[in-house]
Amino acid sequence: MFHKEGHKTILIIFSVIVIITILLDYFSVENKVIIQLFLIAQLIIVLQFFRNPKRITSLGNNHVVSPVDGKVVVIEEVYEPEYFKDKRIQVSIFMSPINVHVTRYPVSGEVLFSKYHPGKYLVAWHPKSSTENERTTIVIKNESSVEVLYRQIAGALARRIVNYAEKTLIVQQGEDAGFIKFGSRVDIFLPLNTKLNIKLNQKVKGAEDIIANF
Repeated sequence: MFHKEGHKTILIIFSVIVIITILLDYFSVENKVIIQLFLIAQLIIVLQFFRNPKRITSLGNNHVVSPVDGKVVVIEEVYEPEYFKDKRIQVSIFMSPINVHVTRYPVSGEVLFSKYHPGKYLVAWHPKSSTENERTTIVIKNESSVEVLYRQIAGALARRIVNYAEKTLIVQQGEDAGFIKFGSRVDIFLPLNTKLNIKLNQKVKGAEDIIANF
């Protein structure tokens, strides 16, 4: 199963490969097999990037599921200046090009805030990428009145962020919230009394791994 954000790209690349293969046969190009294998390899890379595996989410108002697949690269207490304007626990998850790049809602509830910010394209693990890179900020309030902020951040390669979260929308934990193309990062900001179930450099799976409890 492939994400809808990749359908157009997959179709274009597949069409290009078919056309080039026909031209290779027509003009009797040398090393035709090598070229064809290279093209097929590129298609496989694109297909794995846009894959959208089904996930089983454990729903609950007292926990947070990972919004993406990737590696935990930051766990620290920080000042969140955009929405909360106070101290929060920041958890950052880095997504490499080989990870699934679907963003999923970390909690169920109502979208209170959703804003897109144009910006730079620093490498996703750069400390300033959270505030200076192209990004979207989303805040969801769950049924227990706990507000969770997550931020999709573009990286040096990621040049397009897709965000489905709109203000007043009621969303469900684990459902498709958007997509980030190529290497990127997601930051999550949680209340200070949140109990974390993760550690630095741990690999997490979006929609399935419970990363924190309230």
